[in-house]
Amino acid sequence: SSGINAEWSLRPGNGAALQNATPTIKQASSERETSSKDWDDEICDEVDAREIFDLIRTVKDPEHPHSLEELNVVQEHLITCNDTENYIDIKFTPTIPHCSMATLIGLSLRVKLLHSVSNRFKVDVRVTPGSHQSEEAINKQLGDKERVAAALENPQLLNMVNQCIWSTG
Repeated sequence: SSGINAEWSLRPGNGAALQNATPTIKQASSERETSSKDWDDEICDEVDAREIFDLIRTVKDPEHPHSLEELNVVQEHLITCNDTENYIDIKFTPTIPHCSMATLIGLSLRVKLLHSVSNRFKVDVRVTPGSHQSEEAINKQLGDKERVAAALENPQLLNMVNQCIWSTG
């Protein structure tokens, strides 16, 4: 329905100015070093926060040509992962407290994990407490499976999410 689609913030169009034209950029961390044990399917290791961070760090911001890691939107210490209880919690921090892209960023993180981790995990994606003026509404939207599914039926929105999660440049 059009009400569902209107809830999700879309990219500014028609020459709209960027909300945060000069975001602070940080150096991306180096890739985790791997060994032969990492590729050995006989070894069962627990999923940890660093592994989840590695999956989401390259997700692109919808407004800027930078990764969420470079914009400090996602940080490893804001990820909780409990392999035994099949639970992943990600908090993300928008670059400004009134960021209209926050819900789209959260949706992109959720979709990236839906494609990347076992469905045994319950995944929560939330705004870092105190970092956005609409924190409660955004978290409610991102936590509602039906609203997320309906949003992903919108071809324009799905295209934007795919650009964020699959873009490499």
